[in-house]
Amino acid sequence: MGTVLSDVSLTLPVSPALPALVAALSAGGAAVLVAPPGTGKTTLAPLAVADRVAGRVLVAQPRRVAARAAARRMADLLGERVGGRIGYAVRGERRGGPATRVEVVTTGLLLRRLHHDPELPGVGAVLLDEVHERQLDADLALAFTVEARATLRPDLWLLAMSATPEADRYAALLGADGPAPVVRAEAALHPVTRVWAPPPRPVTPPGAGRVDPALLDHVAATVRRALAERDGDLLVFLPGAGEIAAVARRLADLADGVAVLPLHGRLTGAQQDAALRPAPRRRVVLATAVAESSLTVPGVRVVVDAGLSRVARTDLSRGLGALVTVPVSRAAATQRAGRAGREAPGYVYRCWSAATHERLAAQPEPEIATADLTGFALELAGWGSPDGTGLALPDPPPPAALAVARETLTTLGAVDADGRITARGRAIAAAGIHPRLARALLDGAVRVGADRAAELVALLAEEGLTGRDDDLAAAWRRVRAGGDPTVTARWRAEVRRLRGALPARAAGPDGAVGAGSAPATDGSRGRLPDDLAAGLLAGLAYPERLARVRRAGDSSYLMAGGTAAELAAGTGLAGVDWLAVAVADRSPGAPAARIRLAAVIDEATAREAGGPLLRERREVRWAGGDVLAREVVRLGAIELVSRPLARPGPEELAGALRDGLRREGLALLGWTPAARALRQRLAFCHRALGGDWPDVGDAALLATVDDWLGPELATARRRADLARVDVAAALRRMLPWRVAARLDELAPERIEVPSGSRIRVDYTDPAAPVLAVRLQETFGWTDAPRIADGRVPVLLHLLSPAGRPVAVTADLASFWRGGYPQVRAELRGRYPRHPWPADPGTAAPTRHATPRRR
Repeated sequence: MGTVLSDVSLTLPVSPALPALVAALSAGGAAVLVAPPGTGKTTLAPLAVADRVAGRVLVAQPRRVAARAAARRMADLLGERVGGRIGYAVRGERRGGPATRVEVVTTGLLLRRLHHDPELPGVGAVLLDEVHERQLDADLALAFTVEARATLRPDLWLLAMSATPEADRYAALLGADGPAPVVRAEAALHPVTRVWAPPPRPVTPPGAGRVDPALLDHVAATVRRALAERDGDLLVFLPGAGEIAAVARRLADLADGVAVLPLHGRLTGAQQDAALRPAPRRRVVLATAVAESSLTVPGVRVVVDAGLSRVARTDLSRGLGALVTVPVSRAAATQRAGRAGREAPGYVYRCWSAATHERLAAQPEPEIATADLTGFALELAGWGSPDGTGLALPDPPPPAALAVARETLTTLGAVDADGRITARGRAIAAAGIHPRLARALLDGAVRVGADRAAELVALLAEEGLTGRDDDLAAAWRRVRAGGDPTVTARWRAEVRRLRGALPARAAGPDGAVGAGSAPATDGSRGRLPDDLAAGLLAGLAYPERLARVRRAGDSSYLMAGGTAAELAAGTGLAGVDWLAVAVADRSPGAPAARIRLAAVIDEATAREAGGPLLRERREVRWAGGDVLAREVVRLGAIELVSRPLARPGPEELAGALRDGLRREGLALLGWTPAARALRQRLAFCHRALGGDWPDVGDAALLATVDDWLGPELATARRRADLARVDVAAALRRMLPWRVAARLDELAPERIEVPSGSRIRVDYTDPAAPVLAVRLQETFGWTDAPRIADGRVPVLLHLLSPAGRPVAVTADLASFWRGGYPQVRAELRGRYPRHPWPADPGTAAPTRHATPRRR
């Protein structure tokens, strides 16, 4: 087994806790180590474990830069070069050999090894560092290792290491028969003084777009202030590489005695080492969140924190994923501040106010709650647990996000209907990139060749390689030409890795290899030009983002997924007919997504890339106020071809007309006065009698339209045919024969009054039918007539000789006694030629006035 830690004379704050840690692992095989940043857990805990296990110690780090730095730090302590007893392995790079006792790997690489052989032969212990960061790969690595230990390797030691005190969750997940023991190391950090340094003027809040330049101006000014007020090196936290470059430009005029150094995951190992090594002159290290934990930046006495973090967000409804900028959490701010107190008392300049600090979230959101879960779901399928049930996941995946991910994997052919991984899915997983990009690599190699496919997918897979270009093909040419040696070196390393990941079958047009299920190569088309090759690869990865311009020469596009998208002002891509959009994001409330990276394509290439989205169908529907009958070809939401449909079927036409009635209402029908009157009488009967009398309200008629309007719908072809329908005849179909014969009896169209006139009844209000009649024609009536088998009195509107209402009553006897004398007194002088008897109940009714005397 041999000693490792005994070769190290350095004592760090974690050192007193190491005996208890080793004892806990020896007793139960699993433990949790809680140690604040700067205590040395990443450096000394692996060496202590290596002294007690026979196999290799795997240390999993969430980031490549942290993995390299941790390995170099341990090797330095042993007085060795990396590759001896201490090694590391990250995507595309490995340093180690047979003598390696401690190997630092990324969590993604640990997942690949677990899938390859979950027994992890030759490994004696697995240490999962920074589990509190809650990255997807880290959550999966924890869950898979716990299960592998429980079922295959009970002798395997498993340690979860965290910088935050929330250890109970991990203790419960690691323990088999109860919580695993938690070992805590006390921090011996020096005090850090807070300096609140908010911008002098409000700045635009962060979002999917870039950070407000005014905030970057303020960060640069705060750096200058801290350099003047404090001693030692400065560590400046910024959300991303773009902001680091922007602040570096603002500090370019600093004195020769100050070095400004970037630190982020896109740099080469040598560039990262420069920021992690002490230097004779004062340094300002501009870093992303990679410097929050795991890494030690020596000489730092001051932290300047911009207060922002970049996290993954997914818009499930639109299929858009993006890195968005959000305010940092209080826990992350505390970790960042602690970097100033590792070696001596320090200071933290926070570019926000104390009041703002209190409103920050306590903890960062776990990645599983917000990120695209397609790769996560493929990992679960490959492990044999498609929904994650029974796995030791700190949080279950959100059901909606997991369902979308499973649907995407099914479309890619990576999983079957039951969610189990397919052979194609294993080939996709083996590429070690997002499943969409792996699909583009495998299928694109058949069409454009393995080398060009690997080159393009490397540009899409490695963040930052395309720089500020929004034209994928232009970025490809620039990187291929070697304009930026650092970028080109990263790109070529990823190209080599991807080229090696391609299975050796299905040769492409230049002798390349691709997936057996890729589209067949059409040799007649020959070699695709670079622009179209870029578009094809982007389209294969993101077919729902294939986009066509809305109007010729415009910058607005419609993507196949149905989302509107806009190009940035001044782009050279504006106005082209077709784009394959590789990167797009949409800010909350924005009317359209913003296109960040795309390639120019033609319609034929769009059809090829988006083959599964192509649909050719007959379309007979209600649109624009009439029946639209056509044959249409669509690429998702994009209409490619439309031609009139010569012979639409009767059922199709009836369905369209039915939809038109539901959308625009029954006014589309030809409602003659007779039809309206019949409908009102039927409504009265339904209300008064119920039973077999049908409901003829709008909702009921629309719900039963096939029952009463079926024959007319069967022969109609357009809106004009509806206007010619005999609605009255159609309504009568609704009446059962036993009630139809009684309609005139129960709801008479007219009622004969004492004068002999037959007057139409107004059924507009089904609760109160109205009979408007001149008062003199009702003489002799003692009561108002009743209808509906005597259940409903007719409401009499009694009119003057001039036809104006003088009284409204359903109780005629009461009116004769109380209301009539007053009406008689008021009107007999105005209408002297008309009778106004004192006793109207016994008087003769009349329709005529007394003839005028000559």
